[in-house]
Amino acid sequence: MTYENNFKRYEKKYLINEKQYRDLIALIYCKLEYDRYKKYKICNIYFDTPQFDLIRESIEKPVYKEKLRLRSYGTPDPEDFVYLEIKKKFDGIVYKRRISLPYCEAVDYCVNGNLPAQRNQITNEIDWLMSKYQLYPMLYLSYDRLAMRGIEDPGLRITFDSNILWRVNQLDMTKGDFGQVKMPAEQYIMEIKSGDAMPLWLSSALNRLEIYPKSFSKYGTIYKEELFQNLLSEEGGFSCVR
Repeated sequence: MTYENNFKRYEKKYLINEKQYRDLIALIYCKLEYDRYKKYKICNIYFDTPQFDLIRESIEKPVYKEKLRLRSYGTPDPEDFVYLEIKKKFDGIVYKRRISLPYCEAVDYCVNGNLPAQRNQITNEIDWLMSKYQLYPMLYLSYDRLAMRGIEDPGLRITFDSNILWRVNQLDMTKGDFGQVKMPAEQYIMEIKSGDAMPLWLSSALNRLEIYPKSFSKYGTIYKEELFQNLLSEEGGFSCVR
């Protein structure tokens, strides 16, 4: 897949059930088309401090927040290209900046500190972020994504994420997609992403089905519901790729 390396947009999240999903698709299907790859798996490694300072700050809903993650589309082989990206949110607008590297190089860069051959402004920003917080790989998180976009406005994207898996051990993407389940089977995280205001037809469909925005962070929810007590009670309980 090819995506922009820099962009900004508005993102709204919704937690919906199977019936809401089907009813919404029935209402807006004529306005949408599937992305080129339609349905795919997204695998992430989130970087944080050993005390999870970044996600702890994020769930307090500050005006500005940032995160660093390694992302692949499907389980990569060592030489497959993946994305190392900074995601920032300021005053409700999401900014994403990322570079593409072979997986083995990305790990060597983030974990071992060996700089990639190609340097640019984004790698400088990644260097600064890792140095500022002393970041390590702390969480593997994956999910299945169904992606659609507007026919009249391709900049409008609607995605439906399901089947969330996570783990804090064996943080190596090449080992495969496995972990603990975090989400009920018939539930979706819907995200609406756009550069401008939401179109009226979409807003009307959401209101008709009584679907309302809900603040939801996959990483934040796992931290609050699964990792927080472990962090308090376990000593050396997290085995990371370092």
